[in-house]
Amino acid sequence: MDSWVNSAEILGSDLPLELSGTGNRRALLMAALREAVRSGRLAPGARLPPYRSLAADLGLARNTVADAYAELVAEGWLAARQGSGTRVAERAVPVTPVHRPRTPERAARPVHDLVQGRPDPSVFPRTAWLASARRALAAAPDDAFGPGDPHGRPELRRALAGYLARVRGVRAAPERIVVCSGAAHGLRLLAEVVGGPWAAEEYGLPFHRALLASHGVGTRPLGVDADGARVDGLTRRDRAVLLTPAHQFPTGGPLHPARRAAVVDWARATGGLVVEDDYDGEFRYDRQPVGAVQGLDPEHVALVGSVSKSLSPTLRIGWMVLPQRLVAPVVAAKGEREQFSSATEQLTLTDFVGSGAYDRQVRRMRQRHRRRRDQLVAALERRAPHVRVTGIAAGLHAVLELPPGTERSAVRAAAWQGLAVEGLADYLHPGAERAGQAGQTERAGQAEGLRDGLVVGYATPAESAYPEALQALCRALPPG
Repeated sequence: MDSWVNSAEILGSDLPLELSGTGNRRALLMAALREAVRSGRLAPGARLPPYRSLAADLGLARNTVADAYAELVAEGWLAARQGSGTRVAERAVPVTPVHRPRTPERAARPVHDLVQGRPDPSVFPRTAWLASARRALAAAPDDAFGPGDPHGRPELRRALAGYLARVRGVRAAPERIVVCSGAAHGLRLLAEVVGGPWAAEEYGLPFHRALLASHGVGTRPLGVDADGARVDGLTRRDRAVLLTPAHQFPTGGPLHPARRAAVVDWARATGGLVVEDDYDGEFRYDRQPVGAVQGLDPEHVALVGSVSKSLSPTLRIGWMVLPQRLVAPVVAAKGEREQFSSATEQLTLTDFVGSGAYDRQVRRMRQRHRRRRDQLVAALERRAPHVRVTGIAAGLHAVLELPPGTERSAVRAAAWQGLAVEGLADYLHPGAERAGQAGQTERAGQAEGLRDGLVVGYATPAESAYPEALQALCRALPPG
């Protein structure tokens, strides 16, 4: 087996000093790794050290290195596969810049951003948040300014227990809630505590799969159709299953009631864990949001959520609603002190929820996103009636179903139009792709075949720029 590169090859002679500075160490490590690839110190295919080894070499926390690896995998600099470690991606930036003629793939920087998962930063409720921050600081107990409790502030856990019960049908006492820095942090902690392997929907965030892989948890794909994940493909070997039941990400369908019951039955029969990613469960536009699966069986479902879609991803606050048996191990995995979520921001969110400002913000965003989705559907009906929007009216994105074989060309055409948008294939589990290509679709829960589509995020553009973004999108679509 080939050996991995050493830390000197990764960092060069000057960067270790920078890593010992006062900046964000994860960001500094990521910058060092990118530069090592650009400069040629790390060639495509080079195998990186296990994150534990590199952390020991550099004197960094293991979580810092693991998170840096996972983010660089998501960005495309690195590639991680179960059993073969983490390597420099084969498509990484060449050492010497190569001057190529202007093509659609190398068009100018995008003018319009229709990448999913990015709420418009201009709609953050600054005035209401500032008012909550002032009240929270004035009323904060003295212990809020000491070493943080990894369980999370008790005030926030009480507020979340009430809010999630009222809005998402969650059944949990505050003691079952553990505060984290977001969904990715929650998944990392559950991976450490539960172990693998996990099953996951065949379409989902590559970043989440890479994060699990970086913690030694392999995933295998479950097929997805109009009724959500094919949970009949779960086996006794699976330790957990990662699902987006309220609004399958990214294809857009909710998990059918019969499948919700079936996945709980699987967890009860096998002792497995259902990990429910409730990433945009509050944003349903055609009816009231469906309650969380967690409400069916709190002892076998872990619900993970955050404020990244409703408020801002810069607020590093998320939560896990856990089965009782997992609370202590997850808190222990976080460490002896809270290192991730600011106590003052937790208290501010507590006031924000308790004052009703959070409900008002969600209603405001729900109205805005529904209007954006309606505009998208109307533009397609006028300009490209042969292209269908799939999934339910929910979330911050929609999937446009394209004719077979046209996805890549549509993405290239969008780039030429100055439009940043992603293809559905970017979210396909590598195992599902291999199974689909080999025609191995007869087993329950296996990939049903590849689909062509665009994943269009409609939350980011400013109001004034959105109509022009839709025009550019329609120009990029394949003809009917």
